[in-house]
Amino acid sequence: MPDTTHPPARPGRPSFGVMTAPSQVGYDDLVRVWREADEVPEIEHAWLFDHLMPIWGDPDGPTFEGWTLLSALAAQTRRMRLGVMVTSNRFRPPALLAKIATTVDVVSGGRLDFGIGVGSRPHPPEAWREYPAHGLPFHEPARAVASLAEACVLVKRLWTEEKPFDFHGEHHRLTGAFGSPKPVQRPHPPILVGGRSSATLRVVAEHADLWNVPGGDLDDVLRRSALLDRYCADIGRDPASIVRSIHLPVDTDRPDAVRDAVGEALDAGFAHIVLGLPAPFPEGVARWVAEEVIRPSAG
Repeated sequence: MPDTTHPPARPGRPSFGVMTAPSQVGYDDLVRVWREADEVPEIEHAWLFDHLMPIWGDPDGPTFEGWTLLSALAAQTRRMRLGVMVTSNRFRPPALLAKIATTVDVVSGGRLDFGIGVGSRPHPPEAWREYPAHGLPFHEPARAVASLAEACVLVKRLWTEEKPFDFHGEHHRLTGAFGSPKPVQRPHPPILVGGRSSATLRVVAEHADLWNVPGGDLDDVLRRSALLDRYCADIGRDPASIVRSIHLPVDTDRPDAVRDAVGEALDAGFAHIVLGLPAPFPEGVARWVAEEVIRPSAG
C-alpha cells in the first residue's frame, strides 16, 4: 500500500507529471500512454481534463467524461498519483463529487490528487457550448467562485466527519450529509485548486494544498503567485505550504523549448510540473518526455 499520509510533492523537490486531454483520442490510446507512464519512475503523476465536448479540433469529435475515465485508468495503473486538472465545479454537486472522488481514491489505493476549479469561462467559445448542450447553468463569475469555496468546505467535511451533518450555505444546501466510505488518504486527498483570477486565489489560500496555473506568460504567473502570497498572509497561512503547480505544453519537435520553459518554471518556484502531451499521442511519448525533458531538467 502507498504511504497515505504524505502530500504529493515535497517543498524543494521538483515533481513531474503528464496531462493527457481525453479529447479527439481513443480509450485504447489513453490506456497505452498511462500504462507506459506508470512504468517510467520520473513521471510521478498523471492528469485528465474536465470537459464534456471538444474545445479544439473537430467540434463533433469524441471527448470522454473525466472522472469515469480516471477511475478506469486508476485500475489500469499501480504507482502514479492521478487526478483531473481541474474538475469543473459547475458540472456536479459537491456532495456527489466527494463521493465520486472517494471512489477513485479507493480504486487507486490512495493515489488521488483532487483537482477542482470554478469551471470553464466562455473563452474560447467552444468551452461554453457544453453547458447548454448538457442542460447545465453557467452562472456569473462571482457566484461561481463563491460556490467553489462552499464546495471545498463541503467536500472536506464529507471526507472527514464521522456523523451526518446539515449544511445551509448560500449556494449549496444539504440535509443529513454523510460520506461513507472515507477516502484511503488521511486526513483526505490533497486538494489542488486551479485558476488565476484574484477571487479564485483567495479560495486557494483558504483551502488548497496545491495551486495550478497554465504556463505561457511567466510574468503574469509570477504576479499571480505573489498575489497568492499576500492572500495567505492575510489569513495567517504560510505561503510555502501551498505547492505551486504549472501546466506546460509539450512540443516533441522542439524539446529545447520545452526544457527552457520547465527551467524557467522551476526557477520561479513552481515545483509541480505538469507536461501536456500532444494528441494524437506519439508512440513512446512518456519515455520521450522522461529522456528529453524530465531527466535534463531534474539534473
